[in-house]
Formats: sequence, C-alpha cells, structure tokens
Amino acid sequence: MAVTREQDDVLILGAGAIGLATGLALLEAGRSVRILEARTVGSGASHGNCGTITPSHAPPLAAAGVIGKALRWMLTPDAPLYLKPRVDPALWSWLLKFSRRCNPDDWRDSTQARAAILNDSRQRLRQWIERYQLQCEFAEQGLDYVFRDPANLQRNLDECEALREWGVRSEFIAADDYLRQEPALRDGIVGAIRFPDDARLRPDRYVAELARALRERGGIIEEHCKVQSLQPQSAGVDVSTSAERFWSRDCVVALGAWSPALLAQLRLTLPVQPGKGYSITYSRPSLVPRRPMVLKDRSVCVTAWDSGFRLGSTMEFSGYDSTLNPRRLAALERAAQEYLREPAGTQVQERWAGWRPMTYDDVPLLGRAPGHSRLWIAAGHGMLGISMSTGSGQLMADLMTGRSPAFDPRPYRVERCA
Repeated sequence: MAVTREQDDVLILGAGAIGLATGLALLEAGRSVRILEARTVGSGASHGNCGTITPSHAPPLAAAGVIGKALRWMLTPDAPLYLKPRVDPALWSWLLKFSRRCNPDDWRDSTQARAAILNDSRQRLRQWIERYQLQCEFAEQGLDYVFRDPANLQRNLDECEALREWGVRSEFIAADDYLRQEPALRDGIVGAIRFPDDARLRPDRYVAELARALRERGGIIEEHCKVQSLQPQSAGVDVSTSAERFWSRDCVVALGAWSPALLAQLRLTLPVQPGKGYSITYSRPSLVPRRPMVLKDRSVCVTAWDSGFRLGSTMEFSGYDSTLNPRRLAALERAAQEYLREPAGTQVQERWAGWRPMTYDDVPLLGRAPGHSRLWIAAGHGMLGISMSTGSGQLMADLMTGRSPAFDPRPYRVERCA
C-alpha cells in the first residue's frame, strides 16, 4: 500500500524545461516545491532539440496553405511535415480545429501571443543565466535563415515585415555577402535573413543547470517517480505514484505531450497532439556555421556548440510511436549535405526522437485548470519549450502567487480550448 507523505506546498509533475523553470520561479516567490519525474531530469522533449532561443519563431504552424501542403506530403514519409495516415478521432478533431486557424486573423493572434512570451523569455533567460550561473553554452549570436529557393526567401521577407510589429528584428543579407561571412556554406544560396536577437544554448545542459539551481534553493526533485493518478480537492491535490502518495496545496501538470492522458482522468480534454521531432548529434566538425541556422527550404536546424554539433527538426504526427524512422533521420543529413561543406562530425553521439506537445493554435496552455482551484496546467509549448521556458515559469509563478504578470496572460488561458 502506498504511503502518503506530509503535505507539500507545490507539487510539479514533470522535470523538463517548463516544470523546472516554473519550480525555480515559485521558489523565488517564496513557495516550496517538489517535482515528480517519471524518468530523469530533462529526458523528454527538453533533451534533443537544437537549443535555439528564437523570438524569430513567433509565427505559428497554423498558416494559410499548410493543410494543403500537409495532405500532399502524406505520401512522402520524409517530408518536413508528415501526417501518418491512420484512424485517430482525437487527431482528426485536432486537425479540424487546426485547419480553422489557418487564416490571416488567427495567424496574427497566435503570432502576437507567441511573440509576447518569446520576447519576455529571451530577456529573462539572460537574467537567469547570470543570476543562477547556468553553465549551458549560452551565446547571444543571433540566428540565420538560409535559402536556396528565391520564392521561399521572398515569402519569409514579407513575413519579417509583419514580425517587426511585435518587436522581432531582422535583416536581409545578399548571397555573395553571406557566403563571404559564412565559409561553412556551399555555393548556391540566394540569400539569408538574420535575427540578431536570437540566441542558443545546449538544452540538456540548460535543463541540468535549472535542476541544480532549483535544488540549491531548497527544491526537491523525485526522479523515477511516475504519476498514476491525481485527485483535486478543495484544500489541495492528492497525487498517487507507484510507490507513494503525495498531498499538496497546489499542483502543476507540466508533462509535455503526456499531459492530456493524465488530465483525461478528470474529464479534462487538453487539445494537445504529440508532434514527433528528430535530431542527430555529432562530434563537432572542423568547419561549422558561425551562428545557428535554419535551412529554410528543408526545415532543418543546425546548431554548433563547443561540445558538439546537432541537426534537428521535422514534424511528424504519428501518435506516440517511439521508433526512430531512418528515412526522417536521413532527410536531416541530406539537407546538411546540400548546404554545408562539412555536414557532420566524425562521430555520431546520438540519434533521437521526442514528442513536442502541439496545441492547434500553437500557443501554450498556462493557468488554472477549469473547475479546479488547486490544479494548474503548464503545457502545449510545441517546438519552443526551451525558448519559452523562463517566461512560462515566471508567468505560472505570478498567477499562482497573485502577482501582476509581465505580459498579458489571457492568450494562454486553458479555458480558451474548453
């Protein structure tokens, strides 16, 4: 029989970037925190992404023309966006809501909401790096979009004009000038767009450092502690795991793509689908790009750190299939070979896939769970959990302690998806 501990102040379910950032912000606000993690710190989507910090990525996935493109790509398993044909009522319901967002007005609403939290997170991250001495290969170098397709370049230049309204700066660099600046690239590009306010870090080290800072300030992390059920009550939340029961004054569900399954026990439908992303990590080649870059015509991200080199991206809606698809991994390598003089290091350190928690409007869910005064949700960050982590954590702490948030919390409220 599971033993019930004495009451905790705040329980956070999930020790990824969002759960850890929320815990750290709550500790700074005077709350005490215990985090329950089914595996180990940062073992989910926080582990294998490309570590770019990107206000440039404010535009959502839901945009005009995306549905038609996705349907055409259903017969191309290595396409950047792949929808695996299958009978899945939850997925098709999600896709219907997603398709309704693919219009200019909703695009603007989502872009504005994403830009607000991305810009706050970008500035807050610098402060946290300094305050907590986070050793995570952080560099404020900017990020480049690189193009071989003139039409795609022009579409992105038009989009950059709209992004300036929300404080996202960019600059165009002609092909010849860019190639002189960037010797790692092959000939054949038609131009580049630089986002000078973007940054990069090594995500696995960042998450490990958040855990260190949290523990040093009195937070507790229980690893290998899988939550089986939770029961909100008026005075707190009862959480059952395989070994113990926990009772807390407040509870935050920050389980990424696994959040819907747990909340379904309470008949709360969270509109989150697992979007599978891939990455390959190598030893560092001798010639690497000076900044992180996105090979935009292939939707592949390239990041170099002192400690390694990573190719990543792609979006695959195939449920919770955990297999590594070799065709999709090969697509990352083909894109790098097309653009880069040295597309890989001599050693493959890791081939990885993980599930990004995708909402149909591509805006995270941050706030109180509908109908439950002591239960909170921090989920649905899609491809940008690392980029949005500090802003999300601070917003959650502000909402839970009654402080005034740094930006408007209404676009992220969970009730919008009820």
